Amino acid sequence: MEDTTRTFSDVKNVILSAHKNTGAEDKINFYNNWADIYEQDIALLDYRAPALAAECLSTSFQGNREDALVLDVACGTGLVATRLQKKGFRHFVGVDGSNAMLEVAQSKGLYQELKESMLGMTALPVQSGTYDVVVIVGALSVGQVPVTIIRELWEAAKPGGYVCMTTRGNADNREYKDDLERALSDMEQDGLWARVSVMEVEDWEKAVSEHESGYIPGVVYLYRKSAQ
Repeated sequence: MEDTTRTFSDVKNVILSAHKNTGAEDKINFYNNWADIYEQDIALLDYRAPALAAECLSTSFQGNREDALVLDVACGTGLVATRLQKKGFRHFVGVDGSNAMLEVAQSKGLYQELKESMLGMTALPVQSGTYDVVVIVGALSVGQVPVTIIRELWEAAKPGGYVCMTTRGNADNREYKDDLERALSDMEQDGLWARVSVMEVEDWEKAVSEHESGYIPGVVYLYRKSAQ
């Protein structure tokens, strides 16, 4: 339910509190409690990642998007699927660790299937080599899911399928971003996929930490799984 009294300061406090919730159960409870006002809050944050990822993917995607099967990992309330639907994609499977977030996503009528699974704790509950597109927006950052999840994203994609990922570029996330980019590069060198594009964005979202101001940067990575 929308709360018209909420301010950016409220959102800042919510996000900073999330950083203190280090256990998996704490994380799930946090997102379950946030689900009802999540979209309102990230609008105040001016969170652009879902739109940027959808635009990057739509620009490069080759194939029939009306038939393409999209796996939306860490789907939350369905922001990425909403954007991709506007780009012509029609078939979505979502995975998220928060049941309350999934309930909001379900209410939008975009997903053919939704699965509850805590990333990094259990394997992705999907069949390997199935999806034309695998997308993960927001979850690849420090304190969220481990970098090792990208191998599972690659496994879920069809040969020739696309994997679209995002991360933040601010100081608090720099070490994670460096680790992620090393892993992406190692998989490319191993011939598992090829880089399609890397889109660096300065105005990713409003800064919330005490030592940052204005906007923080972010990155959209798009890779294509090698044909096998």
